[in-house]
Amino acid sequence: MHSLHNVQAPAKLNLFLHITGRRDDGYHLLQSVFMLIDWCDTLHFDVRDDGVIAREDLNVALPADDLVMRAAQSLQRASGTRLGAHIAIEKHIPAQAGMGGGSSDAATTLLALNRLWGLNWPLSKLKPLGLALGADVPFFLGGHNAWVEGIGEQITPIDVPAARFVVVKPNAGLETAKIFRHPELQRATETATMPVFAVNPYGFGRNDLQPVAQALCPEITQALQWLGSFGLSPRMTGSGSTVFAKLPDDVLIDSAPHHWQMRICRNMAVHPQAGWAASES
Repeated sequence: MHSLHNVQAPAKLNLFLHITGRRDDGYHLLQSVFMLIDWCDTLHFDVRDDGVIAREDLNVALPADDLVMRAAQSLQRASGTRLGAHIAIEKHIPAQAGMGGGSSDAATTLLALNRLWGLNWPLSKLKPLGLALGADVPFFLGGHNAWVEGIGEQITPIDVPAARFVVVKPNAGLETAKIFRHPELQRATETATMPVFAVNPYGFGRNDLQPVAQALCPEITQALQWLGSFGLSPRMTGSGSTVFAKLPDDVLIDSAPHHWQMRICRNMAVHPQAGWAASES
């Protein structure tokens, strides 16, 4: 196998996000459910025999040292392979959105190159590389919707009902670090349990980052109010600025105002690359 084309890297939504504490090293402890949706980037991989890792941006210019390049270089170093790769990216998931687009692309890169380079590493060897790249990467490697705890490294697969969602990305973006540094951030939410969540998965809890994000980015409030005008119950995903709401079949939304990006998405039961790496060594 010398190439893998049209490889889908899906976004995620946080159905809730609670900050339950803070470690001595400054990392925040969280609880959340991460859910895959069919808003995807598309990546294309071709093996190079010269050991060079090169990236081609097909529609959006990305930083030179983005997570895809770092993921490929990390796996190359860790494995000692002499092979390289040409990676072409069609970017569709917005940046600074709280949708995990960069982390998803990194996970897909690890999974694809693990196959193309003939490494056949199990997930147990890929996940430490993923965690070093970013806290969300192990979730995307895991292949399933998940209950997530700790600093994002404790991942338990979970099923959520099939549903569709309206997902809106305002024009403004937000830096995650700015939210987590904010003095008004709620950091002591009571610990939740999976059985309580399962009673009402699309109405449970809240996003503890949302009040601070709204204070920093008024456009988030505008987007929430706009979705609320349809009788929906919207909330922010991750650290924003994207907001979303479960969309009943009888509610029609054709477009969003202010040139906001909007898609009607469905959740995914499994990741497109689930099973590409063995779950056990």
